[in-house]
Amino acid sequence: MEEEPLFDMIIPPGVPRSMLYEVLEKFDVTVVKRPQRLSFANMEGDVRELLAFRGRREVVEEVQKYLMERLAEFIAEE
Repeated sequence: MEEEPLFDMIIPPGVPRSMLYEVLEKFDVTVVKRPQRLSFANMEGDVRELLAFRGRREVVEEVQKYLMERLAEFIAEE
């Protein structure tokens, strides 16, 4: 039996911890560390370990939509 491939969605730095917990409770994903090469400002080429949600493609796409909506609400509240 073939395993379904898993996909990662990098979590934007600064996302409130409470939203990370919401996503983990609501969706079938795990949090993983992903080394990511940065290419902006004075960090050109630096590699940083970022967090990502990992899961099936459909689920990760739902997570992305949900998280962007929640972040927009959070920003509007400020």
